[in-house]
Amino acid sequence: MGVDLNEQLNLHPGRTLLLRVCGDSMLGAGIRHGDLLVVDREATPRSGRIVVALLEGGFTLKRLVRRGEHWWLEPANPAYPPLALGGNDDDRLWGVAVHVIRSLPGGR
Repeated sequence: MGVDLNEQLNLHPGRTLLLRVCGDSMLGAGIRHGDLLVVDREATPRSGRIVVALLEGGFTLKRLVRRGEHWWLEPANPAYPPLALGGNDDDRLWGVAVHVIRSLPGGR
C-alpha cells in the first residue's frame, strides 16, 4: 500500500513547490538547515504564518508579523534581527510555508 504524497501534503502542480532550507534563522519554529519546505504560492499570507519573501534580490524564510501599519519578517532565532517588509519596491511575499519535511538521522 503506497502513500500518495500529493494527496497527503495537498500538493498542486503550478501552485506548490519544494524548497530546501539554508540557514538557521527559523530554528525556534522547528525548521532546520537542510529541511524541505512545501511552499504554497497561492495561500493567504496572514500575520503569524511562516512565509518565503523576496528581499533585496534574495529569498528569506521568516514569520510574517504586522505591527501597526507595517509588516515585518521575524526570525525564530534571537541571533537574527527582524526585517522590514516593503523597504524596496522589489520586495514581495513569494509564498507560504505549509509543511516541513525532514530526514531522520540514519534514515537516508
